[in-house]
Order: sequence, then C-alpha cells, then structure tokens
Amino acid sequence: MYPIIEFCVSNLASGAQEALERLERDPNLDIIEYGCLGYCGKCSSNLYALVNGEVVTGDTTDELVENIYKFIDEFEI
Repeated sequence: MYPIIEFCVSNLASGAQEALERLERDPNLDIIEYGCLGYCGKCSSNLYALVNGEVVTGDTTDELVENIYKFIDEFEI
C-alpha cells in the first residue's frame, strides 16, 4: 500500500498545486484532492498536506515536498 497524500483544494489555490503536480509524478504515492480537509487555520497560513492522516507543512512548495518525503522516510510508510 502506498502512502496517501491528501490536499485541500483551497490550499492548492494558495500555492500547493505545484507540490501536488510534483508528487503525482511519483508512482509510489496515492494523491487525493478534497474540497476541504478541515484544517482551515493551517490552510490559511501554510502550505500543507495530510500524509496518511498526519499534517505535514511547508513555507514553500519545495519545503512542503521535502517535508512530505522526510515524513514518509522517517515513518517508513
């Protein structure tokens, strides 16, 4: 089973779209978009995604992608 990366559509519009597109190129990840993930406070202040249900953030697209991969490696997802 591949790690599941979930993105909020509002956060995609705020800049996370590039991260989603980069992660979609990885065949070992399952990427899902939702209308809302219920993390409005994080959504308004950071780029973020849920990785197997855990919040991972980044100040930039590069940092978000890097932090997602670090999280996956750290927890051997």
